[in-house]
Amino acid sequence: MAPAAPAERFQTFDLLATLVAVVHRDGAVLFVNAALEDARGLSRRSIVGSLFQDSFSEPPGLISALEGVGGNQFEALRYDARLIRLNRDPLPVHVIVTQTEQAGEIIVELLPLELQARQDREERLSEQAQANKELIRNLAHEIKNPLGGIRGAAQLLEMEIESRELIEYTQVIIHEADRLQSLVDRLLAPHRRPHVVGDVNIHEVCERVRSLILAEFPKGLAVQRDFDTSIPEFRGDREQLIQTVLNIAHNACQALSELIAQGTACLVFRTRVARQITFGKQRYRLALELHVIDNGPGVPDSIKDRIFYPLVSGREGGSGLGLTLAQTFVQQHHGLIECDSVPGHTDFKILIPLP
Repeated sequence: MAPAAPAERFQTFDLLATLVAVVHRDGAVLFVNAALEDARGLSRRSIVGSLFQDSFSEPPGLISALEGVGGNQFEALRYDARLIRLNRDPLPVHVIVTQTEQAGEIIVELLPLELQARQDREERLSEQAQANKELIRNLAHEIKNPLGGIRGAAQLLEMEIESRELIEYTQVIIHEADRLQSLVDRLLAPHRRPHVVGDVNIHEVCERVRSLILAEFPKGLAVQRDFDTSIPEFRGDREQLIQTVLNIAHNACQALSELIAQGTACLVFRTRVARQITFGKQRYRLALELHVIDNGPGVPDSIKDRIFYPLVSGREGGSGLGLTLAQTFVQQHHGLIECDSVPGHTDFKILIPLP
């Protein structure tokens, strides 16, 4: 049986989000995957057969790597380079050159440095969120047990004393115990409530949140819709998503308090479809992009890297739980929340895979 053509042997590379080329030791291109086609802005047909080193701003780097790997001096080589693109600026990439089992063939994998940094950040945030979740759950349970004993003891003590002044002290104990109990319940809420899955229309979610926000802030706040009505329904927990968007929108309104008083506050709900997008180390054909945008003062620099941590708040009296719960709910939908904030423009973007 004749050996399969390169395009057939390497077609699984088209499923990868990273940029991949298979080349001869001299750099002649045997195959490029769809991601590399898109990045270069050229068709596979026009790239195959050319010298791959000519795709870089500094060709000698790849030539040396191919010689080293092809000559068995190294099993793999890594270096940074700049990939030439049609009608666009060169793309900074991390190049990985590795041997294959097939003599004379070398795989060149390109990781856009921006993508690599984003994947590292997503992985770090995911690990932090998991650690936070375990910490919160354990801490809440540790607080909950003695809290009930403190409240019960205060009630018994109140029944035994006759002095009104002393009763006021026991009332303070009971009131504060109840406040802490409420906080603990909120910390445990995402872990207690089952994930109820059904068909979700994201615009119904946005409209529900919009009505709640306008009921609380009827004057001085303009709430705008910018919807892509072609977005299909998807399977998810409608109530969790409502709570997620409401938490983000409510935080925005709190930050907009001065502009609301002036009558110039603006909140925007924007939906879009993202195509061929990678997040959470997975590539999705389609994903929902839901933006909640405000024209407030922005997230303080001191907490930008910690806004999804529990009990971190940018305003006086804030519980610091709203964004933590939002992140938990979105992660349960295999999604991601990102925040881009500068004074006058804060954009919380929710990404959720679509069918």
